[in-house]
Amino acid sequence: MTASENLHSSSNDDSSEQDSDSHQDLGAQSIQNPAGQNRKKRPGPFISTPIPSKRSALEQPNTRPDAAEPNLKFWLALIVVGIATGLFGDLMMVVLFGVQHIAYNYHSGSYQTAVEHVSGLHRVLSLMIAGVFGGIAWYLLRKYTKGESTEADNILWLGKGQLSFRRSFLTSIISEIVIGMGASIGREAAPKLMGAVSGDYLARWTKMSPHQRRLLIACGAGAGLAAVYNVPLGGALFAAELLYGSLSISVVLPALATSVIASVTAWIYLPNRATYLDLGNFHFSTSQLIWAVVAGPIFGVISVGYVRMMAWVSHYRMGGKKIIAAPFVAFTILGVIGIRYPELFGNGKDMAHQVFVGGGTLTLLLALFALKPFVTALCIGSGASGGLFTPTLSTGAVLGGAMGIMWSMLWPGASTGSYALIGAAAIMGSGMQAPFAAVVLVLELTHTGFGIIVPLMIATVLATLVAKTIDGYSIYSARLPEIEY
Repeated sequence: MTASENLHSSSNDDSSEQDSDSHQDLGAQSIQNPAGQNRKKRPGPFISTPIPSKRSALEQPNTRPDAAEPNLKFWLALIVVGIATGLFGDLMMVVLFGVQHIAYNYHSGSYQTAVEHVSGLHRVLSLMIAGVFGGIAWYLLRKYTKGESTEADNILWLGKGQLSFRRSFLTSIISEIVIGMGASIGREAAPKLMGAVSGDYLARWTKMSPHQRRLLIACGAGAGLAAVYNVPLGGALFAAELLYGSLSISVVLPALATSVIASVTAWIYLPNRATYLDLGNFHFSTSQLIWAVVAGPIFGVISVGYVRMMAWVSHYRMGGKKIIAAPFVAFTILGVIGIRYPELFGNGKDMAHQVFVGGGTLTLLLALFALKPFVTALCIGSGASGGLFTPTLSTGAVLGGAMGIMWSMLWPGASTGSYALIGAAAIMGSGMQAPFAAVVLVLELTHTGFGIIVPLMIATVLATLVAKTIDGYSIYSARLPEIEY
């Protein structure tokens, strides 16, 4: 049975349980849906008198009862999870920025600029030190916490196991340290994991139902993303669409609330602004529209290869005593390549920003498109723990920018940055298998893009459709460990 079949089967089981549970709630208002199944709202509305047409408020699809229907205990726990996730997000960024400051004298502005201002030898030595530290730290952590889980996605989609706080927390700290020193992995994995851990612990401590626990974990994980990137709407959609798999109102409301609380809490340390600044306003052109139709399927095919590569290196990543040396070798290779291409250091945020504002030649963007997935896969394969969110976005941005430059040779009229933004959304949507969340995240990360929303959505829809048709894995499902029967 494939992972997608397991997930589909689990979904059917959940639906059956939901129908069974709804019949037991005699105090709720109900209607008969077209299939003849009894649908109930829990708790019933304060106004029990129907409108003059006698139509029920429960006829609209998003009011279908969910097995994880929030109650007062859930909402109180959710507030605590939101605050805890925001604080964990701040802590992870304190660690990341502190290490960047020590390693590259980075204070403000662009991290890439700080890396460029040090010598090539400095860059290589920094990553060599990161490799030594990461290898030893991950080896000792995994040895002494063997059997403890940090796979939040696995728990969400299979409903088995529980998250370990100590392993999750220490994994997150180690990850942010090596990223700060230049490792090519995403910084969002740590706050996402700590948000999920907060949800898991609160749900188990308050003895919530399995469905409510799953929802609280998803909300916490999405809130972690929201907190460190200041994307409350995108984080909520990430939780609902990708992690929980439902956009019903009983899921969206808690997801929105948690992401907002975490984002506001994170403002204690992190700025309340867009992640990518000074992009300007992109304007629509017919050339973009036609390009989106042509490029969308291409993005979909490329994302399949990208996801498959990350799946392969994740499955065969170094373990045991090999992990002591593997990060040193991988990070050193990255450091050597980074002498020529400092854009590859870190999660890729500045690499994406550079092309969003129209920077980079065709040759440079094509080189970065080839090298960023390679060095990221190298780091993941070495046994390093980290995310793929920003590495995926930046890969899509440089690919979109490069394809846009080539298209403009035939049909000028649109900026390189607009093509980069479209490429980022398309690769993210197809790579995550969450097109709605991807579109919103790109808009929220940049605070621009509404002028090109139509070609951006067309490219994202076509890319995701093609990727789903060809394969269907995401950068999250593809990295899950093998199921043990």
